[in-house]
Amino acid sequence: MSAHDAEGTMLGRTDVSLVGRWWWTVDRWSLGAVVLLIVIGTILVMAASPPVAIRLGLDPHHFVYRQLLMAGPAMAVLVATSLLSPQAVRRIAVIGFVVSLLFLLWTVLGGAEIKGARRWLSIGGVLLQPSELVKPTLAVTTAAVLAAALVSGVRWVHLIAVAPMTVVVGLLLLQPDFGMATVVAGVWFVQLFLAGISLYWVLALAGCGCVVAFVAYHQLPHVAGRIDRFIDPTSGDSYQVDTAIEALRVGGLLGRGPGEGQVKSVLPDAHSDFIFAVAGEEFGALAGLCIISLFAFVVVRGLWRLMGETDLFVLLAATGLLTQLGAQAVINIGVNLHLLPTKGMTLPFISYGGSSMLALAAGTGMLLALTRERAGQRHGGGWSQPQAYGVGAR
Repeated sequence: MSAHDAEGTMLGRTDVSLVGRWWWTVDRWSLGAVVLLIVIGTILVMAASPPVAIRLGLDPHHFVYRQLLMAGPAMAVLVATSLLSPQAVRRIAVIGFVVSLLFLLWTVLGGAEIKGARRWLSIGGVLLQPSELVKPTLAVTTAAVLAAALVSGVRWVHLIAVAPMTVVVGLLLLQPDFGMATVVAGVWFVQLFLAGISLYWVLALAGCGCVVAFVAYHQLPHVAGRIDRFIDPTSGDSYQVDTAIEALRVGGLLGRGPGEGQVKSVLPDAHSDFIFAVAGEEFGALAGLCIISLFAFVVVRGLWRLMGETDLFVLLAATGLLTQLGAQAVINIGVNLHLLPTKGMTLPFISYGGSSMLALAAGTGMLLALTRERAGQRHGGGWSQPQAYGVGAR
């Protein structure tokens, strides 16, 4: 077979079909890194979840089957959303934000209460966590509002963008879910800073954040308890963190071997919040560094591809989605390493969780759609054109 014939049987650069255009414009390196994270997550759920399922009186492979069942739809959502244009991403995200906001309100009013918090909806016997779905849609909606306001020359841009964020954070605090509210507010702040707010407003918003944190510490006992245990482990029960640290220490550089770990047999959240500890014990520090490197690669490569971006909406939305992905990974791993106070936040694409998997797939798909090569676009270039739209304006 000639080289020309071989090219014709594959997706050549001249292929004008939808799939062909997608393949040659999407960031295949980032896509490959995300798929690898999903594969690693599936392997780790297989390793970590059977003891948890047995303790709950379930089939040993209960969580494994459910994770595998969600992997297919998640990949479909990831690819489908990455096919969208920036305009379609904006429309779908705004609609999704409104729907997820209604679900979030429904959760606060009548959601299923688990461990003293109302964060889940039970729909047809399936638990759904609306806060996971609201995160990516809020980031894109905020970007759409900021970009439209800046292009239109609206002066007080930050006041327009504060409304949806305040509503979401308020509903999250009512659940209560202070950690998720912090992540949402942090992503919003990064987008607002990138949009060019003045130093005065940066300091004012930072002051408001400190006030909210102070009030939360004194009014929410579980928040105070987690912070106190982080500062002084002897002040309360730090069993999970201590056990995770010991598992990572025992794992060493190369780990105890697949299936040989013990932490999954004693930690109730070994398949979700503390799955990084399972990875470190069974596969070693090298495996942990590999996972960290994959997250770092996706974030850094995404930011690099935005360097030549000329569309302000794309710049703000993609930056928000990247910040969200990176922050969630940093928080989860930081908790496992006792670098941050404990927080019930999953490790993206690695931890068990249906709502989290689908929401992350949708958010990452939108990110891939926004960073696709477009006509006249050169990735890795300068920031001059976004500056003309108002980025950096004071």
